[in-house]
Amino acid sequence: MSVGSYAAARSELHRLVNGYQISQALHVITALGIPDQLANGPCSSQDLAAAVEASDGPLYRLLRAVAAIGALEELPGRRFALTELGEGLRSDVPGSLAGWAAFVGRGYYWAAWSRLIDGVRTGGHAFRLEHGTDPWTYRQTHPEEIPVFNRAMNSISDQVADSLATAYDFSQFRTIVDVGGGGGALIAAVLGRYPGVRAVLFDLPDVVGDARGFIEQAGFAARCELVGGSFFDSVPAGGDAYLLKSVLHDWYDADVKRILQVCHAAMRPDAVLLVIERLLAPPNEGAEGKLGDLNMLVAAGGCERTTEEWGAALRAGGFDRRGVTLVHGSALIEAARI
Repeated sequence: MSVGSYAAARSELHRLVNGYQISQALHVITALGIPDQLANGPCSSQDLAAAVEASDGPLYRLLRAVAAIGALEELPGRRFALTELGEGLRSDVPGSLAGWAAFVGRGYYWAAWSRLIDGVRTGGHAFRLEHGTDPWTYRQTHPEEIPVFNRAMNSISDQVADSLATAYDFSQFRTIVDVGGGGGALIAAVLGRYPGVRAVLFDLPDVVGDARGFIEQAGFAARCELVGGSFFDSVPAGGDAYLLKSVLHDWYDADVKRILQVCHAAMRPDAVLLVIERLLAPPNEGAEGKLGDLNMLVAAGGCERTTEEWGAALRAGGFDRRGVTLVHGSALIEAARI
């Protein structure tokens, strides 16, 4: 290895090791609402500090660091503007990542990641090792975290919702039951594109309660029933399709089987199961999916899977895979009851 390539490799490695600094910096400017403050044009750090009730000196240091990574642009006079990259952190733009950025730096989530080494050593669930419970129970006892988490899930769903609604023909269904539908972003995209479709958004009662405002604001309250419950006990019957997006990856095989069996029991023989998840790539590829798998190891206690592993999980739950539609790094797996 030449001196130049050695230095470049070490520089890149140093950047990767310090990646947490970038994640936290973007979290803080988003949680403070800085991108929204800059939506109408450049602003000084002093004015931004007054608007978001922050200290000017530390805020300026944060903003100049974020400008150095390209999400902001520093202008003369300690003024800052959003770049094209940073626009994605506004809360009011299509495909916004503001919800996700505002979530990933939350203290309880951050603390769970600090226990990754313990989870690797012991095989335990890092979140539970840190907090003594699973993330869903934690948020039920810390209800202020529920809207933050719902916005994060909507933020992630927004990245693929319109593409999924376009790539797959949902018009063939009269009623879609969105199992574990969270904040409602995906089902809202489907309802927006297919006016003849009705939906049931099913999730934990507090999650559904928070999602109600989003569904009403989107204009779909008349076509989307909201039902609270646990998919380990029962799901609403009578749907033509049962949609599970980014639900099953939160669980290991035994719980996945149980969830699928509950869905199977509620479904008519001709109903369709639609599972939307990442597919793990071959060795040395697909960093996003495999880092997402680490997130499951830490935060949820589940795992991402390969195409073959999803097929096996579906068969164990009583379903036969019929087809796969690939959309922006996700897969919509269509299955029927065996």
